[in-house]
Amino acid sequence: QVPLVESGGGLVQAGGSLRLSCAASGSISSIYRMAWYQQAPGKQRALVAEITVGGTTNYADSKKGRFTISRDDAQNTVYLQMNSLKPEDTGVYYCNSLPPGLGQFASWGQGTQVTVSS
Repeated sequence: QVPLVESGGGLVQAGGSLRLSCAASGSISSIYRMAWYQQAPGKQRALVAEITVGGTTNYADSKKGRFTISRDDAQNTVYLQMNSLKPEDTGVYYCNSLPPGLGQFASWGQGTQVTVSS
């Protein structure tokens, strides 16, 4: 069973919006911080946004004011609302714990591709 399944990516024009979902096969309620990561073309995976069990959020500077992370522990799902998208937001987006690899999340999911055209 794949521990994390990301979805919701696609091709969008600059200024558009997407909502990503991450469904976990097991409970996330015991994971204090869940996060979204971006792997841009030719770059290493980088932290985009994080959220604690209590709902406290933090974002990469380049995403502040445009992205919103949320979590539904009852549904074992983490979301990323992405607005005002820019070409530099292009990449494969993954969710995982923060730090990554905690508990059942030792393996990364397949990610979801986001492509923003100018």
